[in-house]
Amino acid sequence: MFNKSTARVRLTGILAGAAVLALAACSGGTDSADSTDGAGGGSENIRVGFSQLGAESGWRTANTESVKANLTAENGIDLTFVDAQQKQENQIKALRDFIDQDVDVIAFSPVIETGWDEVLQEIKDAEIPVVLVDRTVDTTVEDPFVTWIGADFTAEGVTAGEWVAENAPDAKIFELQGTMGSGAQTNRQEGFRSVVEDQIVGEATGNFTRAEGKAATEAALQAYPDMNLIFAHNDDMGLGAIEAIEAAGKVPGKDIQIVTVDGVHDGLTALLEGKFNFVVECNPAFGDQLLELIKQVAAGEDVEKETIVVDQAFDQTITQEIIDARSF
Repeated sequence: MFNKSTARVRLTGILAGAAVLALAACSGGTDSADSTDGAGGGSENIRVGFSQLGAESGWRTANTESVKANLTAENGIDLTFVDAQQKQENQIKALRDFIDQDVDVIAFSPVIETGWDEVLQEIKDAEIPVVLVDRTVDTTVEDPFVTWIGADFTAEGVTAGEWVAENAPDAKIFELQGTMGSGAQTNRQEGFRSVVEDQIVGEATGNFTRAEGKAATEAALQAYPDMNLIFAHNDDMGLGAIEAIEAAGKVPGKDIQIVTVDGVHDGLTALLEGKFNFVVECNPAFGDQLLELIKQVAAGEDVEKETIVVDQAFDQTITQEIIDARSF
């Protein structure tokens, strides 16, 4: 049987000694909480508050679907889910609401890395264990979370950079960045630039959205007329770049090559069509792994400091059969 007091005592001391924690990690609901408390719910279920940062991309939607499909009453979870709509203030409010609700475990995907010190200290004082999902935090709070699960964003950037170095060593690159200050943006940039920094001619944020990716590319086509490769930090921005490139009378994938990160259905379809040139996967479908982590944390078991979700990479040899076989 789940024992909340035992779990919280066991958690004391896990990850002790870290002063600043910033792990390398991975990108329209409503403001209201979506509480699932259906058949199978009861006093023995683990009460989990989950704050998703938003629904800015196809990746994020797929991640939310995976989380909700696994954190169910049938699986022993009473879930309260809140979409922060990409606003840190909404997320901080949700975390404080979870404290007031005295949930057993808090899980969240932080919008950006910084600005969490006060609320994380409040959560720690309430002795509620925290599981970070996808993105990470940079905080002065000691032992603010038990564990983190997500992709290695830095490695994703390196993989993208290595493909460019091998296949387009003379390319003039425009970097289409994600939400500034997020772990996905900072780490993908770091990894990519560690390989091909000298080839980058310009940069701008598209905030991980298709519309802003299109707008940033439209401006880049004017500002950097010689650019011939775009590295987009996610598929949605790359898809927006396709629209801008085609509107300018150029051919995406040929006149301007496009390298992206995510591997969602629309992105891989663009790859199959030759409009993308290379896609590094960031797998969003790890709700089953998150479920097991939460159960271990709630039971007071020792868990690994981080769980890396395994990613793949795809080039234009991809087939429709591969795309159809994927769950996102």
